[in-house]
Amino acid sequence: MTRGMRLLSMLFGVALTASLLIGGCTPISSDGHLAAGRSNRFTQPHVLRYTTDEDIVGLNPWFNQQLTLAYMAEMTMAWLFRYDHENRPIPELATVYPTQQNGGIGADGRTITFHLRRGVVWSDGVPFSADDVVFSIHQVLNPANNVVSRDGWDLIDRIEEPDRYTVRLHLRHPYAEFEPLFFSTGGANPCILPKHLLAGLPSLNNAPYNALPVGIGPFRYERWDRADRVVLVPNPRYFRGLPRLHKVIFQIIPDRNTVLAQIESGALDLWIPASSYFYDRLKALPGYRVVRQPSYRFSHIDFNLSNPILADLRVREALRYGIDRPTLRAKVGHGFGILQESYLSPVYPNVPPPIPPLPYSPAKANALLDAAGWRRGPDGIRVKQGRQLRFVFAVGTAAPDVDASIELLRSWWGALGVALDVRHYPSPVLFASYQEGGIISAGKYDIVAFSWQVDALDNMFDILGCGAIPPSGQNNTHYCNPAADRLITAFNQTYDPVEQRRLKAELMRIFVHDVPMIVTGVSENLYVANRDLRDFRPNQVSGFDDMMRVDIY
Repeated sequence: MTRGMRLLSMLFGVALTASLLIGGCTPISSDGHLAAGRSNRFTQPHVLRYTTDEDIVGLNPWFNQQLTLAYMAEMTMAWLFRYDHENRPIPELATVYPTQQNGGIGADGRTITFHLRRGVVWSDGVPFSADDVVFSIHQVLNPANNVVSRDGWDLIDRIEEPDRYTVRLHLRHPYAEFEPLFFSTGGANPCILPKHLLAGLPSLNNAPYNALPVGIGPFRYERWDRADRVVLVPNPRYFRGLPRLHKVIFQIIPDRNTVLAQIESGALDLWIPASSYFYDRLKALPGYRVVRQPSYRFSHIDFNLSNPILADLRVREALRYGIDRPTLRAKVGHGFGILQESYLSPVYPNVPPPIPPLPYSPAKANALLDAAGWRRGPDGIRVKQGRQLRFVFAVGTAAPDVDASIELLRSWWGALGVALDVRHYPSPVLFASYQEGGIISAGKYDIVAFSWQVDALDNMFDILGCGAIPPSGQNNTHYCNPAADRLITAFNQTYDPVEQRRLKAELMRIFVHDVPMIVTGVSENLYVANRDLRDFRPNQVSGFDDMMRVDIY
């Protein structure tokens, strides 16, 4: 999914319409009076029906970068580490988190040892072992497989398997990002794959496995009814026991108006993350609880720097000065969201001070475009060397908040002499892989808007690194600054959080100066949940990691 840092994509309007409430993880659970009985007649006991207002590209997280898929993968697939309510990594199929203090990381930082849990089986009953982990690493490194990135993995110099429950990696240099990257739920990372089902294939790209994967989690996939739903049922072989829910149904509803109607009719129990564009109507629903929780996501507008016009920094700066972000937040986001130029949420651990947003200034924007040689034509659209200042703007479909945002942008940028040709795409097309011709990954746009979720460590190589331009990573803007690359490399090679914080601050200053994208807001997740839903406590990194106690009745 990403290079170096596992990040997840969602549609633009979702991230714009999130808010921040400083504090810890907010549980969605029963209180005293709810425990006595059911609140809603539409509740189906022990069956959770939820949506993310998107369709999916596929079910194997190796080849897709959607947060929507990550939620399901957290419940079904095989991982070395999950994350607790404080967003700290905890062992899952590993037995201990490796550090230099406990000897799991060598003194030189170049050796990482994973001790694996014994007595674990895949959901089909076949025993799990180090063979599966080693096989999966080789598959990431197999050039025939269309993984989005191999950054970090390509630092592995040698793999040892001392026994069936130990894997030792020898790296060419220290790599702090190993935690979220090497088989954790903390982003769109590759999961561990079952060797017994996939060994011998020349590539995994079109394996039947991808349509209904076998994993090691509290749930297993029962079926995927395309364009309709994905059904998960308890995995009776999960080593921690059975979850309380008897079924989880992900409803594929890629239209936010339809989602709202389904919520209002009681056909859904959970919308995660919901759009605060509908906040007033959602909070008035008697059978639901609305919860706001800090997020690691940020919304952004990306520029395709392979377009010579957008390669001019003055044009990108002008477009940034030409967005009235406070008005965007007020009119579309209902006052939700944090405005700042850096992408890191204030609740992110070890975060450097935020960079305040630059002001809305049409005068500065016009001056920059004048200086860049763009002159207004008879129709008001700027022209240079016979070419209009016109951009293809790619967005998702069936999202009224997105459309409202686009119309504001069209108005503000139109006043500057900039024209937009807006093109809508369904999620599976917008977020498809480079090899499948995805709009974002294949660069079939001039400007695009969606959101990233930052991983637990916050290595930004995959969206800012010179070596991460698709198909080698997720640097969809085609941005390349050697100074930024040096900072990211230094960040990856130190395990010192103080030094990492200093490097983050330097990187943010370069990022803000270069404007490969405009941060339109730092988000918070907004969840709308059936009042009968108990003990759902999503963290900021992996919202469906803690599903054993969750129930609805």
